[in-house]
Amino acid sequence: MEIPVKQEEPGFSHIPVMPRECLEGLAVKPDGTYVDCTLGGAGHSLLIAERLGAGGTLIGLDKDPAAIEASGPRLQKRCRERGIRLIIRHSGFDRIKEVCQSLGILRADGILMDLGVSSHQLDEASRGFSYMADAPLDMRMDPGSSPDAREIINSWPREALEKIIREYGEERFSGRIAAAIVDRRGKAAIRTTLELEGIIREAIPAPARRSGPHPAKRTFQALRIAVNDELGALQRTIGPCIELLNPNGRLAIMTFHSLEDRIVKRSFEKALNLCTCPRQFPVCMCGGGKPDIEIITR
Repeated sequence: MEIPVKQEEPGFSHIPVMPRECLEGLAVKPDGTYVDCTLGGAGHSLLIAERLGAGGTLIGLDKDPAAIEASGPRLQKRCRERGIRLIIRHSGFDRIKEVCQSLGILRADGILMDLGVSSHQLDEASRGFSYMADAPLDMRMDPGSSPDAREIINSWPREALEKIIREYGEERFSGRIAAAIVDRRGKAAIRTTLELEGIIREAIPAPARRSGPHPAKRTFQALRIAVNDELGALQRTIGPCIELLNPNGRLAIMTFHSLEDRIVKRSFEKALNLCTCPRQFPVCMCGGGKPDIEIITR
């Protein structure tokens, strides 16, 4: 879905992470076609636009309509000045192939993914991402999607809550936290971020609360990942991205969580199509050895 962009909102900006590495990784060609799968505040897209020239194409995707409304105007201005074809779509990156096909774009020269939550989403207390300010439990990057964090907290079984807190948050007290949530919601629905933060804090033993990160950090991270299906979307996206690339095209993915990193590395290893035959076999019998990609950096 295309979101009409309005006047720029100064609060939603993006200082791009690893800008030099990003541009080197993409090796932007002036007349190439590039997809920024996580447009956000357009920090990376603006850098790509600086390398593109007339005849180049830049596609920006984001599941957060607030990001598109805020970053669209400045990116449109930059692309118009440079004669770049700009297309912005409200979409999760797991629909990249569908979006590109709808635009008649069958191949791309570069695709960028900057994973995780944006600083603006964390700073905007009303979005419910932060445990530092009181707000309704939400955490949806796309406000039109479901479920939100309140639904998960108040309706998922204890075992399911424990599983996501343990696996997505890598929280060692996941069982205690899940049990405390279920106990509290049995008395009244849990509605706000600070209410949940207090439940988590009380569930974690006092010695553990006195050191390390904020007691609610890992659980809030786990909830955000579950609400937005971040890992599932990533798993569904890397294969189609590789298929979209032109010969010598580049896919650059920035990860900030061990689970994301693991998915990316395993997907790349699969695309390498390495031979798995025992070493004593004189010739390959498994059909491997013909990689679809080359890994440039790790």
